[in-house]
Amino acid sequence: MNAIAGVGAAGQMISLTLLLLTCAAPAQENLPPVGQNGNWDFSIWISGATGEETRNSFTQAQIWTTSVFIGKVITSEIGSGWRRGSLEYGFELVPVFVQSKIKTVYGGGLNPVVFRWNSGHHIGRVVPYIELAGGGVATTSNVPPGDTSSFNFTASGGGGIHIFNKHRQSWDVGCRWLHVSNANLGVRNPEFNGVQITLGYHWFK
Repeated sequence: MNAIAGVGAAGQMISLTLLLLTCAAPAQENLPPVGQNGNWDFSIWISGATGEETRNSFTQAQIWTTSVFIGKVITSEIGSGWRRGSLEYGFELVPVFVQSKIKTVYGGGLNPVVFRWNSGHHIGRVVPYIELAGGGVATTSNVPPGDTSSFNFTASGGGGIHIFNKHRQSWDVGCRWLHVSNANLGVRNPEFNGVQITLGYHWFK
């Protein structure tokens, strides 16, 4: 029940943010297509996640990260109607990974597989996207504490919106479901499952 309530609250927050930004964004006919084939996408991120690991409490563990993302659009715009968009592939370096509960643990990681579907639609300065990513993280001690592992695999999925403030630069607000587990590398394999809120800044080349 706590997990369902947490997901619902995060979803309401993202919906409200999207609505406010959409209403506030003026029309901008010269907005560059985020998903133009061959474009490079460089960005930096910060994020915070809350979720459960060993008990049914959505506030049991919190994870904070910073990351650097490099992506490239690998298709032209395809599809029709609301499905119209383009596919971007990228990878993400995570130099800072901090779990602040149950125990403070530090680490870093890499997401070598990031697939992003950039929508072909925009409202003013707002352009949405959806994303799937996977990788791993190494930490200074086992996560969670105990007979688990200091190396864990990560997977995430969700979406967000670009908010363009310059011709080829944008802010990015996102919400994802984050999963962290060791795939039985340790004696036990408890899983972190939670909601991750992200804030990023992009440069498009």
